[in-house]
Amino acid sequence: MIQVENLTKFYGLVPGIRDVTFGIESGEIVGFLGPNGAGKSTTMRILTCYMPATSGTATVGGFDVFESPLEVRRRLGYLPENVPIYLDLTVRDYLNFVGDLKGMDRKKKRHQIDKLIPLTGIKEVEDRIIGNLSKGYRQRVGLTQALLNDPEVLILDEPTTGLDPKQIIEIRDLIRNLAGSRTIILCTHILPEVSMTCSRVIIINKGQVITQDTPENLIRQLQQRSLVEIEVEGPIEQIQDKLQSVPTVVSVSPQRRSADGSGSTLFHVETERDTDMRRELAAAVCGNGWGLMTLKPVSMTLEDIFVQLVTEEEH
Repeated sequence: MIQVENLTKFYGLVPGIRDVTFGIESGEIVGFLGPNGAGKSTTMRILTCYMPATSGTATVGGFDVFESPLEVRRRLGYLPENVPIYLDLTVRDYLNFVGDLKGMDRKKKRHQIDKLIPLTGIKEVEDRIIGNLSKGYRQRVGLTQALLNDPEVLILDEPTTGLDPKQIIEIRDLIRNLAGSRTIILCTHILPEVSMTCSRVIIINKGQVITQDTPENLIRQLQQRSLVEIEVEGPIEQIQDKLQSVPTVVSVSPQRRSADGSGSTLFHVETERDTDMRRELAAAVCGNGWGLMTLKPVSMTLEDIFVQLVTEEEH
């Protein structure tokens, strides 16, 4: 559905992106991640035909973004980080105006507006002036306009900005429900959002793609050790020495004392990669008469992956 090859954009002599290459299949939800200034917005602006690249190619639905921008735009829905909405219009009037801009016929426009207003949770404010709405509702209006032309490809830049926790869950569920029927690129700095929504991630830094894969595959590739959290009631130094003596244990580090005054301590225990030593660790604790409070494996998060990859690039 989306193919990007060696995309490069210079601002004067300064490269915004350089040789960016990736592909996104139809129906995928892909997270596009990177620190501030990494080139995310530049890439999205090129894909949405907002500005040209210096070199390289990009196609959406088989249409070149440089040679056939109108065809690309007909297949795109775009929610920028700062939603471009007219504050002096009512929600419904604004959506009608956007539908006209997108060249929709009256019947289809009305059908889409009537369908999307309850779907995106703005039914109760549809006749209110947008300037009087909260930031969360304005964000929902922006998402509604992005979906209005029933696009094949949806590009969402920070779609949950300004939403409360309940609204975030609702929008996240909505995005997930769109998977399969639409191809979605989700640009966000809220990494748990990506973990819960996206099947694949593309990480960009300093204008170049540094990796792209599923979160699970990235964790498998980058996690050098297995990690276990264990909370034990007893003398810290003795517990640490005993856990350290368990075969394949690489390191044991106390993290914090319990806040409830029970005298327990949380330890992080690193073992050799792909080993599960929970049974042996439990036996070491219980065999010495100490209280075993919790014991669980800990995996790297997408945030851990992101920080590790970006940090490696800086050295």
